[in-house]
Amino acid sequence: MATLLLRLAAPLQSWGQDSKFETRKTNREPTKSGIIGLLAASLGIRREEPDRLKMLQSLRCGVRVDREGVLLVDFHAVHKEGKAAKDNASYITYRHYLADAVFLVGLESGDEALLHKLQNALRHPEFPLFLGRRSCPPTLPLCLGIRNQSLEMALTQETPLASHSRYARLVLEAAPEDPKSFPRRDQPLSFSQRHRQYGFRAVCEKIIEMPTDIQKTEHDPFAGWGDQ
Repeated sequence: MATLLLRLAAPLQSWGQDSKFETRKTNREPTKSGIIGLLAASLGIRREEPDRLKMLQSLRCGVRVDREGVLLVDFHAVHKEGKAAKDNASYITYRHYLADAVFLVGLESGDEALLHKLQNALRHPEFPLFLGRRSCPPTLPLCLGIRNQSLEMALTQETPLASHSRYARLVLEAAPEDPKSFPRRDQPLSFSQRHRQYGFRAVCEKIIEMPTDIQKTEHDPFAGWGDQ
């Protein structure tokens, strides 16, 4: 097994799972549907091509939360005009975001050729990429490369991506029979705007100790002063 690692970081992210009507919520970490949507956009897969999603649905997904971020709630005033004056209406919609969050995402597959294809597509995407919502473009680097490790090992051993505490939260795709797993409805079946479809998958969550080999900068801010 090999694992493709992604760094998902931006001023704002939004990973909705059960959002409806005027309130658009976000999960605490990226959903699999959002991650698959990111991959589909990089490959040039359109919303009305659900058959092309099948090769992505088999990817085993995991997320390490390097920085939880802060919940931000924005609101928009929407005005709807009808044919008659009585049909005019205004209402408020609420959109939830994660501000300054940083996530390490792993995608595990036994098909290493697929991982190389995804790596190339993420570095040369067909469509614009965003983190859950069009107003949330990612910062670089996005694709960190392929590790010849299992999903859990890659996420556990990768160098931290942000200032952090000693421990981090890890969310992994699990076997349904795992007694510690719980269901989550974010397995994308179709992104069609007419009829979006999502299936269930099993995930488990745990706390891990972060690696201590943090990469340090060689920059010395006082080097230019000399021996003064």
